[in-house]
Amino acid sequence: MPYDELKGLLTDIGTEELGHLEMIGTLVHQLTRNLSEEQLKADGYDAYFVDHTAGVYPTAASGTPWSAAGMQVKGDLIADLTEDMAAEQKARVTYDNILRLSDDPDVNNVIRFLREREIVHFQRFGEGLRLALDRLNQKNVYVMNPSFDR
Repeated sequence: MPYDELKGLLTDIGTEELGHLEMIGTLVHQLTRNLSEEQLKADGYDAYFVDHTAGVYPTAASGTPWSAAGMQVKGDLIADLTEDMAAEQKARVTYDNILRLSDDPDVNNVIRFLREREIVHFQRFGEGLRLALDRLNQKNVYVMNPSFDR
């Protein structure tokens, strides 16, 4: 990251995102820690339980485990900030979908908070992108990173 302002922005958002993981993990733990054997089977949670008991194991709703392969880092300032913005929008949509399905007010309060933070992160990454674009060489009409194209 070539600009100090963007280094701080990325550190702030990254730290907060780790907090989001903790909040989601805690929420999942609270919802699953006291499930009976009958509830495990009825809710389709039994296969997960066999592998992880009630431990929090990051997976997509489809059951696909989290992997760093989903992080689309290119090492290009513009591409990476644009990807960051897209990731925030995808997270917001996921939270929207959870809110459509959930009728638990305690769950919904946490999800609404996290959704609001994704919107703020999207805006902050947008500010970072604007800052980066403003500092690029004015003759660079294709918005490529001139630091690599010398």
